[in-house]
Amino acid sequence: MIAATSTLLTVTSEGKSTRTPDLAVFNAGVVSEGKTASEALSGNAAAMNKVIGTLKKAGIADKDIQTSQISLNPVYGQPVIGPNGQVVQEPRIVGYQASNSVTIRSRDIKGFGKVLDALVASGSNQINGPAFQMSDPRAAMDEARGDAMKQARARADLYAKAAGLRVRRLVSISEGGAVEPGPRPMVMMARADKIGAAPPTPVAPGEVELSITVQMVYELE
Repeated sequence: MIAATSTLLTVTSEGKSTRTPDLAVFNAGVVSEGKTASEALSGNAAAMNKVIGTLKKAGIADKDIQTSQISLNPVYGQPVIGPNGQVVQEPRIVGYQASNSVTIRSRDIKGFGKVLDALVASGSNQINGPAFQMSDPRAAMDEARGDAMKQARARADLYAKAAGLRVRRLVSISEGGAVEPGPRPMVMMARADKIGAAPPTPVAPGEVELSITVQMVYELE
């Protein structure tokens, strides 16, 4: 029970923890064009099957490959402009563009660059990512929680001393959102017809930072 003469202090603190990532999440796919919708879609399917086969040969498990987008859109030509600058013929459909992409979780960070090169060589012409993550962030999050608790108690002691009081006890604890910002995802796109002379793709995973916010209420006396 809180005494009638007690003062309550609410402290919000953020704890952080850093780790070397062990998971790279990225998207890879194929964009194809054809004169008809069927031609574009069938050509895209053949190319995408080859890309998925390359991923499996690189050691990516089935559970780490997930279709993220399939699209088919018309491609329009230029409008016909008359002598007076007016449009005399609206743009017509001249073909179709099909796109298929998958989200991939690569658990071999050291071999990640080789996977990218193999994808492009096999026909992938659209690659986005990676976002580096922790496959199991629980230990790092517990470390961040401990850091947040220590900071909150130190701050409570500081406020209490400045007010001529002392911390009597902890009344309540509540946990806010946990975030795993890490490095911002970078965008990479390459053309298969230009990759031959390119050096191996460099990958620098760096570190990911995990943080959590706690709110603690102390009783001062």
